[in-house]
Amino acid sequence: MLVSFSEFKFFQSFRVPVEQADDLRFMVSYENELGQEVYINDAILKDISVTGLGFITNERIAVGDELNISLQLRKVHLDLTGSVVRAFPSGVDDDSIIYGVELDTEHKMKKFLGQYISSFSVERLKDTLTDMVVKERYTKATDGFEMFSLLLSLFKDITHFGDKDGFLDSMVEEVVRILNGQRASIFLINPETNELEAISALGVKKDGFKFDYRLGIAGCVFTTGVALNIDINKDSTRFNNQFDEIFGFKTKSIICHPIHNGEDKIIGVIEVINKRNEDRFTVDDEKTMKVLALVFSAVFHNYNPISEISQIRRFSTPFDRKNAIIGKTAHVNSLRNTIIKTKDLDAPVLIHGENGVGKKLLANIIHQEGNRGLKPFDIVDCSEKKSAKLNQALWGENIEDSRFITCQGGTLFLHELNLLDLTTQEKIIQTLKHRRVPGSKISLDVRIVASSSEDLGSLVAQGLFNQELYEYISRIYINIDPLRRRSGDIPDLVDYFLKIECQKQGLLLKTFSQKAMDKLVSYDWPGNIQELKLCIERAVLYNPKSHIIPNVDLENSATPLLDINIKKRMFGNLPHVGDFNINLKDRVAIVEREMILAEIKRNNGNKSKAAKSMGISREALRKKLLISSKIMDHLEKTSNIEFTESLEELKDVA
Repeated sequence: MLVSFSEFKFFQSFRVPVEQADDLRFMVSYENELGQEVYINDAILKDISVTGLGFITNERIAVGDELNISLQLRKVHLDLTGSVVRAFPSGVDDDSIIYGVELDTEHKMKKFLGQYISSFSVERLKDTLTDMVVKERYTKATDGFEMFSLLLSLFKDITHFGDKDGFLDSMVEEVVRILNGQRASIFLINPETNELEAISALGVKKDGFKFDYRLGIAGCVFTTGVALNIDINKDSTRFNNQFDEIFGFKTKSIICHPIHNGEDKIIGVIEVINKRNEDRFTVDDEKTMKVLALVFSAVFHNYNPISEISQIRRFSTPFDRKNAIIGKTAHVNSLRNTIIKTKDLDAPVLIHGENGVGKKLLANIIHQEGNRGLKPFDIVDCSEKKSAKLNQALWGENIEDSRFITCQGGTLFLHELNLLDLTTQEKIIQTLKHRRVPGSKISLDVRIVASSSEDLGSLVAQGLFNQELYEYISRIYINIDPLRRRSGDIPDLVDYFLKIECQKQGLLLKTFSQKAMDKLVSYDWPGNIQELKLCIERAVLYNPKSHIIPNVDLENSATPLLDINIKKRMFGNLPHVGDFNINLKDRVAIVEREMILAEIKRNNGNKSKAAKSMGISREALRKKLLISSKIMDHLEKTSNIEFTESLEELKDVA
């Protein structure tokens, strides 16, 4: 019996308070280190119950010490032994201690306690009965502290005895008895094999009882962290009956709850099968399972399954994983929920977002977390300029080399699908519609995930993208916001990339000053996470001896690729406006030209009405169009340098 259980049993039992007028004599003694019996002279009996008694003294006695107890009521004498199960100060400023003693023999105490209560006067008996019936439990402050100490003691005992032989099996037996189930199992994740393995089971042999962490009800609870209570007859979609076939067992109902470690990471599940007297487990059973899961979480609070080859996102820290979505904003949480909803589907996925937001990463996570995660994941870069190389990747020199075929059972990621020419788009949609590569008899079983940095719907409207392919590929549509719209994720991303880069450079972990961090958070990040990563790498490289990086040079963080991203984002398809070698006034003139032409179109070609609606004169409108038209003409014929030199001459002509 655990010490805390004895203590709890003593505390919960009804204790009759002892009064001086009761004439109940009490003596207590213990053996010292020399084997001599030592009496505690100042011991005062405070209360008595069937299971034990409480007394107060200034003597210091350790929990677990054996005591000799002597009780005498008139001519009735009783000698007992007991052990101290709890010790609690009687007051904040009082040196005396109240000790609780669990007695070895209950049946002797029942008879003695009966005689003791029968000696009470009518008034005393009435007060005692009233106290037992109507008194609220834990009304004193010391009662609350005492209960708190009991809980701490229980936690200490569970964590201490949790690794002892037979403890888990005994607990699993209790779980089955409490929930009135037929079978129960406790599974923990093995990060080396990415499998949930039974470490204790009742009703089935635990040896070899393991499976991929994504399979079945247990896998669903483990990957989502959401407890489930399921009637298999009504909801069999998530149930995997492979173990029923192996063990010859019929599963009718399941209740399953996640188990966490001390860092609140999901490390396993507890699962109970088949409610004996009902079709499914009850709401009360769900509450009980929540408490039981907390108990097992306490047992495994030190279990921290981290591995470099681990595929499981939820229990491993971001710093130890290549495939992790970093951040805590609402948008990132929404992406995580989307992963949970879509990972096990076979429908195609279209991921939209600017360059550098992490479209490849999201596609990889959807694959790894889903039921295709054990099969191949391959990437075809549709931005490849050499058509021969792109065709070889898609269709292969031999048909069997086609990525559609080599990814059988897995996922094929088409990166930047918007850059494909219409001929290739047509060939892809025919392949996907007929589920067969042209010239091959192999039926395709591959999930398509595609990405685009442009709005494919707009490209379809312009006739630049195959409408049928767009409708097929966008059955599931996921948009990733640019980093500037979720600046709350930047501190977490900075910490993530800092640790990776410091490890790569063999340096102690660095940090940014508050000034530098504020600058990082407030920056626009046109290149998104890709640009942030590059910035962190440079900051670590440029400050090898500084533990705290005082400042960052954001002006030099962009690359030519990121410059293109800025132009696309700021100016859309307007020609020349994104050329930073042209001065601001002239680029503004080109933008004004587009706005004026749009307003003229809105007014059915009437320039006077267009000028009036824009708040300028008809002559001003004419001059702006003339200047901008001259600028556009010269840009087509001259270099940017020649254009700048001749600009003033053009203005004079206007």
